[in-house]
Amino acid sequence: MTNATSTPVAAADAGPATSPAASPASPRTVIRPPGGWPVPDFSEIWRYRDLLVLLTSRNVAARYRQSVLGLGWALVRPVTSVGIFTVIFGKAVGLEDDLPAGISYALFSFCGLLPWMFFAAALAGTTESVVGAQDMLTKVYFPRIVLPLSNLGVAAVDLAIQLVLLVIALAVYRILPGLEILALPAFLLLAATAALACGLWLTALNVKYRDVKYAVPFMLQAGMYLCPIIYPVTKIPEQWRAVYFLNPMAGAIEGVRWSVLGAEPPDWGYVGLSAAATALLLAGGTMYFTRTERTFADII
Repeated sequence: MTNATSTPVAAADAGPATSPAASPASPRTVIRPPGGWPVPDFSEIWRYRDLLVLLTSRNVAARYRQSVLGLGWALVRPVTSVGIFTVIFGKAVGLEDDLPAGISYALFSFCGLLPWMFFAAALAGTTESVVGAQDMLTKVYFPRIVLPLSNLGVAAVDLAIQLVLLVIALAVYRILPGLEILALPAFLLLAATAALACGLWLTALNVKYRDVKYAVPFMLQAGMYLCPIIYPVTKIPEQWRAVYFLNPMAGAIEGVRWSVLGAEPPDWGYVGLSAAATALLLAGGTMYFTRTERTFADII
């Protein structure tokens, strides 16, 4: 997407008219690329919403094509991970002793893993979205930001399936969420925003530096331990918590866990710090992506 500006300019005089019925000079449109740090044209994105839906459905189908379990992988991964976390960190390390009374460690870790898996899937897919669509980029114009947005939709499909699993888990443990559950969509939206914010930076960088795609899996692996997924945030020393919550996903995970389990509410100042960090990342990411997208077709 270029946000190009157009200026009507009168056509140059081409000489004397060749017939009495010659028409007056017609206006000419000059298209100039944007300068500075432009922002996306949201009205243009809306006009291409059909393409966004089409790419999302195509990516979902391609992800599980020729797969035996298909969408079942959206259930296998969290169940396996929660089982490992419960045995190693909950039982062996003894982290379950640090949880509030009445909360199972398996459910505690699953509530933290749910938004993280959504974030990780969205970020990994978003990073490769532009490079993977190089044939489209060189043949037809469309808002380039549609590509990373479509991968958010793919991760959202897995999230929807995992939310059904969460409902079953709550029923098994006989936990009925309170009114806090109404805040769950807001915290999931914060996780989606964090994935898009980081993804826009990495997508644009990956077009120029292909090392990025190799670094992302390592970053996600390390990032999981920098989030309160397998341990409560009380394990972080108080003097380091402000730095810790600069991680955009720390606030989202704490919010999801609180809204589902109804335990002690998180420190809203720290959650607000995560939200502010996410907003700054998103603002910078959208401007950087929009500034560099004009060169995508040339570099790819």
